[in-house]
Amino acid sequence: MVGDGRAVAPRGNDRLGRTVGPGPVPGVRAEARRVVELPRILHVDSGRSWRGGQRQVFLLATGLRDLGYRTLVVAPTGSPLIRRAEQAGLPTYRLTLRGEWDIRSARELRAVAREWDAGVVHAHDARTHSIARLALLGKRKTRLVVTRRVAFPPKQVRLKYRYGVDAFIAISQAVKTAMVKAGVQADKIEVVYSGVPAPQVKRPRNWRRERGWPPNSVICGIVGAMTQEKGLDMVAGIARRLPGEVFRRTRLVLLGGKGQGGTTVSGVEGFDAGFVEEIHDAISGLDVLWHPARSEGLGTSVIDAMALGIPPIAFAVGGLPEVIEDGKSGLLVPAGDIAGFVRAAAALISDDGLRSMLGEGARQRAGEFNSKRMIERTADVYNRVLAG
Repeated sequence: MVGDGRAVAPRGNDRLGRTVGPGPVPGVRAEARRVVELPRILHVDSGRSWRGGQRQVFLLATGLRDLGYRTLVVAPTGSPLIRRAEQAGLPTYRLTLRGEWDIRSARELRAVAREWDAGVVHAHDARTHSIARLALLGKRKTRLVVTRRVAFPPKQVRLKYRYGVDAFIAISQAVKTAMVKAGVQADKIEVVYSGVPAPQVKRPRNWRRERGWPPNSVICGIVGAMTQEKGLDMVAGIARRLPGEVFRRTRLVLLGGKGQGGTTVSGVEGFDAGFVEEIHDAISGLDVLWHPARSEGLGTSVIDAMALGIPPIAFAVGGLPEVIEDGKSGLLVPAGDIAGFVRAAAALISDDGLRSMLGEGARQRAGEFNSKRMIERTADVYNRVLAG
């Protein structure tokens, strides 16, 4: 935990990467035992809120620690990522990030990387990509890995993507394709799918009982940041076009909104729960997930719902077709096709059997996108760049 600007490791670690066992291993001579040295990893992220990217950084940092790596989390003062990392016992450093090409922040990050003796600096967004590039100029002993999480073409390709980065991680094939089309070298990009942990439902929410909704109502949820990119503005148009009986049965729950409580969307009764800490409890009370995003790198909120057996409806944009198998683990609709989304929603709301079938398919499919696999694949990238 950091109070004065310095990174301090939790107590109990003796030295980097050293595996300390409880005692002699039967049948193995002491001089034959091997000590495995693992590189120190510095994660840097500029997010000041808790979204999918910050969650992935947290899962990665804690997962790497469990594999024996020493990891340092660098993020803005007061960010949820810093708070959660400290609660998990990870060493942290609060960096004042003033802008994408902030020289002062770059110098500070350079000093932190040197003090931490980082083998790899892993930048998790566009802003920290720029700052880390500046920070590591001339420091070829320290490798730079950059994750890209969005499925639109990057800018400043010559300046940021041609030189100075040892490997890029794209969270889906769609993200990699967009990068390559923009001119990023394909063989420097590894696709490592984001992953989620197995869902842990402690106190499942019963939205019908909580809200006093009819037993035959179908709870449709929207999960995540309520932004234009995520298509929140299209929800009203979708709700308005639902046919009569389907319209009457539909109820909407917003998880990640402003927390306004009871609401109506184009006449459909709903509830804006705001940010929910126990997200698996909240999602478990849904029947269908609506995900009308205009752009999506992969969609971990979709995977979370699928892991709980909640069938999703989504536009076929970005990495979503890599997650959802149309007609097997959810329903995909051509990008921007509101009428098609309405038809898909009506089909799932009116057909209990279809919901059950797609929900089971969703649960099975979600297992392919687990956080353990993401952590191991990322460690493979580190090993490759360090070996090169």
